Amino acid sequence: MIDLRALRDDPDAFRRSQQARGADPAVVDEVLAADERRRSAVTAADTLRADSNTASKAIQGAATDERPAMIARAKELKEAVRAAEAEETVAEAALREVAYALANLVEDGVPEGGEADSVVIETVGDVPTYDFEVRDHVDIGERLGAFDFERGAKVSGARFYFLTGVGAQLELALVNFAMQRATAAGFVPVIAPALVRPEAMEGTGFLGAHAAEVYRVDADDLYLVGTSEVALAAMHAGEILDGEKLPRRYAGFSSCFRREAGSYGQDTRGLIRVHWFDKVEMFSYCPVEDAAAEHRRLLQWEKEFLTALELPFHVLDIAAGDLGSSAVRKFDCEAWFPAQGKYRELMSTSNCTTFQSRRLNIRHRSGDKVEHVATLNGTLMAATRTIAALLEVHQQADGSVRVPAALQPFLGVDLLKPHS
Repeated sequence: MIDLRALRDDPDAFRRSQQARGADPAVVDEVLAADERRRSAVTAADTLRADSNTASKAIQGAATDERPAMIARAKELKEAVRAAEAEETVAEAALREVAYALANLVEDGVPEGGEADSVVIETVGDVPTYDFEVRDHVDIGERLGAFDFERGAKVSGARFYFLTGVGAQLELALVNFAMQRATAAGFVPVIAPALVRPEAMEGTGFLGAHAAEVYRVDADDLYLVGTSEVALAAMHAGEILDGEKLPRRYAGFSSCFRREAGSYGQDTRGLIRVHWFDKVEMFSYCPVEDAAAEHRRLLQWEKEFLTALELPFHVLDIAAGDLGSSAVRKFDCEAWFPAQGKYRELMSTSNCTTFQSRRLNIRHRSGDKVEHVATLNGTLMAATRTIAALLEVHQQADGSVRVPAALQPFLGVDLLKPHS
């Protein structure tokens, strides 16, 4: 949810932000109108409550012949208070509904437009060349005995899989490597729940434009998360954090589930677009004034992780229309996939400022001031796509795959060899 005071102070900034996102700026005026109605309802209810209290107290010292009229007036005021409070409740609900439809205020410098308008701001590593015909990760992995798509589909349906043998070992090695690096950087490791309540999904902004992507367990009114960002954000809902101990950083591991609605026919082969995968997600709470710098730190940790895995990648400054409602800015790291001859997303990091903390009521105290915190998230390791990138980039002519030096202690070998 956006800062209503900031909206009142500069509604044109929010209109420009909506236009940059390719969204309707008219929602700004709808929120302003709903906010005015709620404020008027609050004022009316407060005034009537004060009048009612005054009338009730006056009865005690009134003359006997004056009391019947005063009692009748007090009853009228109480009825008016009840009606005003009902109007206040309706106005509050209406404001909440329309305000939740307004996206966060885009940060200055974000490219305008949609997905095609994102800008490459950095390229790291050289695109590898091979003196043999490259294979895609599916062919490589099947030769290694790393996964089984046929039986995954038999058990769970399309876009499911088994990681087997070195495939399972690769994921465990990547998780441990990611957690080690995150812990060294000051993150608290967390194994987060994959099922959350509706208020956690709504509070993080995943029941808006992304609702079609989410799995829901109707019988229990719970949702399967698409990222541990949801649980990590809701972890401190309703709390006031110690401002002296910020930033508070978590590295959350969880299984993630995405329906991939609207992606029919896209990336149906392999591990690129699946319904379930495991991920290590960085999450940070910090003061608003530190959020932009913290965002760059999360990006730097992502870049260092990919560099350690010896994967060539580039960094995208994501265009406003592709940000998602909660983010004011987002950077993606896309790794090179030789078999496709292009970069594909492995990681993203977003600065959500106070959008999520206002919905979830998460604040921090610094001295006498209590303010909402900024929340930021960033992928450190998404298992399936990272495995796919490793297999393709480090493939050898004989079908084996070289293990990057940084990952060797966690895997115990320097080369993955095909089954005989």
